[in-house]
Amino acid sequence: MDLSTCLASCETMIRKGSSSFHSAFSLLPSPRKEAVFVIYAFCRMIDDSVDEPERSRYTIDELERHLIGLDEAAGHFIWPSLRWLFDHFPLSKDPFFKQMEGQRRDLVVTRYTSMEQLEEYCYLVAGTVGEMLLPVLHDHPRAPSVIESGIYLGKAMQIVNIVRDIGEDKGRGRRYLPEQLMLRHGYSEAAFMEGKVDAAFQGMIQELDELAHRWFRYGLRDLNTYAKESAFSVELAARFYMEILNVVKVERYQVYARRTFVGPIAKMRIYAEVKRKHSWLSKPSASAAISQ
Repeated sequence: MDLSTCLASCETMIRKGSSSFHSAFSLLPSPRKEAVFVIYAFCRMIDDSVDEPERSRYTIDELERHLIGLDEAAGHFIWPSLRWLFDHFPLSKDPFFKQMEGQRRDLVVTRYTSMEQLEEYCYLVAGTVGEMLLPVLHDHPRAPSVIESGIYLGKAMQIVNIVRDIGEDKGRGRRYLPEQLMLRHGYSEAAFMEGKVDAAFQGMIQELDELAHRWFRYGLRDLNTYAKESAFSVELAARFYMEILNVVKVERYQVYARRTFVGPIAKMRIYAEVKRKHSWLSKPSASAAISQ
């Protein structure tokens, strides 16, 4: 399989797995956008190896072994794609290994106790993605404040994922809502198992909403230091994710019953708002990309 086909396969994965991310990052120039697609594809494979092992090509241990011996890895489009990624951008493998550490926790930790424990998990499975993306999206990614911002952005998005996927995760036997948070709002384990949506549950989600928005603010504070195309895509992706929390409220917090998503009309509105802020953008294909 030639490299262009491998990279196209990575794009197919992000288009199918996250229309929001694909819409935001497909507007990047090459080779930045292809690099984002490769990172997403491999992270998706890591996640699927734990959440959907029956459909995964590799176990998480196999993925780790292939990443360690990447020069010899073969048999899947992800391996030449990753070799291309590491050849073109100054990435470290460390964030990928940390993400695997976080995903392995899902195999042994099904109930979270404290907010600190949850934040550590958010760092491992998503803050690390911010670390992966920085060398791709930022021309000078080693400044400590920039690294910290990238990590906060990933953690904020993971809080959104946790809120959005409460019902799905409950079906997998997992509760990411920390006991500390539940006790603070008077929400019991029995209420969680029942899927009860009441004032206590809404209070918990509102607290997580405030936490996510605080982390989003931290994550976007160094946006002006990014390459201009990257700044636009990063803010657009963040705004798409923030909107998920707004939709949760509009849908009366029914996250046990269904998965929340942002529709195309809302995406077009957000795109227009972010475009006005980034007035340099004039790509004629951008609206079509967002409406997909």
